[in-house]
Amino acid sequence: MRSLRTGWFKSLLAASLVAGAGLAATAAHAADLLDTVKQAGVLKIGLEGTYPPFGFRGAKNELEGFDVDVARAVAAKLGVKPEFVTTEWSGIIAGLQAGKFDVIVNQVNVTPQRQQVLDFSTPYVYSDAQLIQRKDDKRQFKSLEDLKGHKLGVSLGSNYNDLAKSVAGIEVKTYPGAPEYLRDLAAQRVDAALNDRLMVAYLVKTANLPLRPGAIVAGATTQVAIPFRKDNPKFAQAINHALEELGKDGTLGKLSVKWFGTDVTKPAGKPVK
Repeated sequence: MRSLRTGWFKSLLAASLVAGAGLAATAAHAADLLDTVKQAGVLKIGLEGTYPPFGFRGAKNELEGFDVDVARAVAAKLGVKPEFVTTEWSGIIAGLQAGKFDVIVNQVNVTPQRQQVLDFSTPYVYSDAQLIQRKDDKRQFKSLEDLKGHKLGVSLGSNYNDLAKSVAGIEVKTYPGAPEYLRDLAAQRVDAALNDRLMVAYLVKTANLPLRPGAIVAGATTQVAIPFRKDNPKFAQAINHALEELGKDGTLGKLSVKWFGTDVTKPAGKPVK
């Protein structure tokens, strides 16, 4: 009986502590994120920092890239300083939910699953999925359907992993990142790889492997936006206004051309190969 009573008391105490913590968290969360950011004078931005050309360490070990430039421009529009927090992709969503940073600017695609737990800004990039093949491979895979019975390499946890698995008959092989599956593609361990078309040209150019861009996958257009924690309407309005102004004044378009050679910040009539 003593052990049961002790367990009951501990359970009651734990429940009280959880309830108290919940009330404290609710009170702390009452302030809109915009007020918190303005008061601090800093926008904390989560990104990998190892994902060129979006965010990576340059020759001087300083962060640079398309997303880094976009984040700095957004922070400037909000009237605060950007503070970058580098985080591995596998934990970046959890880091945002835990309050380690205010936003993620790291090519986060808008998906129904993510919208259930996070709010998103208006999109600032529109792209499509594209295949990668070996240069000496004469086969022309024009769609994911053509890859039935073949091996396809994708990054673990990426949207392209889910996309590849949506087509029955494809043997999907997952990898930590692009370098690993590109090496396996060149070594003929997989028949093709799948990534964002913004990345494909860069990957093929910098991998120093006998690879070539493949077909753009129809119907797989993605929208990239800036996620943040839910229930921050003032912040949502402010960040959307910042992106709208950056679009109108040409900043987003110029940054896109700088890093990709074309403007990917607006929906295209059809995929650009």
